[in-house]
Amino acid sequence: MSKKLPTRQEDYSAWYNELVKRAGLAENSAVRGCMVIKPYGYAIWEKMQRTLDDMFKRTGHENAYFPLFVPKSLFEAEEKNAEGFAKECAVVTHYRLQNDPDKPGKLRVDPNAKLEEELIVRPTSEAIIWSTYKNWIQSYRDLPLLINQWANVVRWEMRTRLFLRTAEFLWQEGHTAHATATEAVAETRQMLDVYAEFAEEHIALPVVKGVKTPNERFAGAEDTYCIEALMQDGKALQAGTSHFLGQNFAKAFDVQFANKEGGLEHVWGTSWGVSTRLMGALIMAHSDDEGLVLPPKLAPIQVVIIPIYKTGELDALIERIRPIQQGLAQRGISVKLDARDTERPGFKFAEWEMKGVPVRLAIGARDLDAGTVEAARRDTKQKLQLPLADVVDSVDKLLNDIQLNIYTKAKSYRDAHTTRVDTYDEFKAVLDGEGGFVVAHYDGTSETEELIKEQTKATVRCLPLNEPDEDGVCIVTGKPSTRRAWFARAY
Repeated sequence: MSKKLPTRQEDYSAWYNELVKRAGLAENSAVRGCMVIKPYGYAIWEKMQRTLDDMFKRTGHENAYFPLFVPKSLFEAEEKNAEGFAKECAVVTHYRLQNDPDKPGKLRVDPNAKLEEELIVRPTSEAIIWSTYKNWIQSYRDLPLLINQWANVVRWEMRTRLFLRTAEFLWQEGHTAHATATEAVAETRQMLDVYAEFAEEHIALPVVKGVKTPNERFAGAEDTYCIEALMQDGKALQAGTSHFLGQNFAKAFDVQFANKEGGLEHVWGTSWGVSTRLMGALIMAHSDDEGLVLPPKLAPIQVVIIPIYKTGELDALIERIRPIQQGLAQRGISVKLDARDTERPGFKFAEWEMKGVPVRLAIGARDLDAGTVEAARRDTKQKLQLPLADVVDSVDKLLNDIQLNIYTKAKSYRDAHTTRVDTYDEFKAVLDGEGGFVVAHYDGTSETEELIKEQTKATVRCLPLNEPDEDGVCIVTGKPSTRRAWFARAY
């Protein structure tokens, strides 16, 4: 563990890529553009998954699973959605291989095994799910239909980065159907609130809740709501989206229900999702030049115990440490006793620091004799002497303090890098300087939005839900504006 990471200041991109690999989270695979999520990285994703799954079920949703493949005719039924994803689709055209007669020992696609209809490898599942809902929904009694799916999706990417942008990624996608537009909008907003709560309470990531402009809206949606977060390099990251689909997919797939009066109506839909992109947000928002900094609620190992011993003392020391390990485990704290005798304590300190374990306990026989335990916080690197008599309570409190401190630090950074400007020159100066969110008036037109993007590489991240209207003038055109938008360069 002697080789240091590149620093964030020197090369933020290299720091991120190296950290993902060195911390044992993920690595590039033999398949171009795809990643292998390693056990430690997958353990973090599992904690995210479990927490979100519980939150979905508390709001009345059930899990189901739908096919990976979507017939092309279904995929193109909702035109805006099909057009929006067309350039990212992987397409299956044949169903069999055969021995290559010209190259012994090699295989080729059997030219006689061409599918009658091409199959799209799902980039998202609206088409296959809404075609299924047509069979599930007949009456108002079948509504609301609240379904979530945990799955993988494929979106062909040319420029990839581990967790942030890969050709295949893991996610959840909720798809719901409702009797009225009011109910569907309420569902869309409810799931946005669920995502925001998860981001802030568990990832310790402050987010801005807002609505996307038409330029940034999900293809096939009437409105797209989002949560936006700020990374330590001053770039924004979209951490989750929730879409009000109107009746677009219901009409495309003829999903109708008999209402209470006996008439037929098309249902109203929503879809919402978060992905392994949240892993990238977690890493980039909190970690430092020594490695990962994990919020305790998502850390696979919350406490690591490292015995400090002389030759021949290890076995006896471990027996004295066991009650501490067991006490922490009984409290529901995930704890690892690193009893390896093949590595020195200094190596272990650096290894677990790289992996972002929130609390390290270094325990020697002399400490136990004195009735104390040395604790080190990963977030602040502060060392503390904890009384042995109430070490479990002390560590429990410490983990809560760390969770809160990581959030507070990220929020302070976000607030310090959110700048209100009134001129285009100020706007560009902030982006080229410290970066972050730039809050400015613009005239609301797609043309101005595209011009700003072309000239500055910044996009409208959202129109915040909690900000009041405010009269002003567009920083580019000088035309009237009724509210400010949050802009940033983004991942």
